[in-house]
Amino acid sequence: MAMKAIMKSDDDNQGNKIMGIWNDFTRFLSDVRAEVRKVVTASRKEVQTTTSVVIVTVFVFGLFFFVVDALCRMGVDRLLMTLGGL
Repeated sequence: MAMKAIMKSDDDNQGNKIMGIWNDFTRFLSDVRAEVRKVVTASRKEVQTTTSVVIVTVFVFGLFFFVVDALCRMGVDRLLMTLGGL
């Protein structure tokens, strides 16, 4: 008799766990749906502007690193010439 009560209790706990998981899953899906509805596609003008900014920024940083690299190379070359006479 006690064993039947324990088994019944375990079955109820499993059912509650499954229902809890299902409720969490459906709540998650409804939250995902709500967030997807908030997504706004960028206009063509916004995409063009952002792309232009990215391209200009890449070239500016490229130029900056080129200058820094050249200065470092000149400094190291000068240091090696002074120390080693190469």
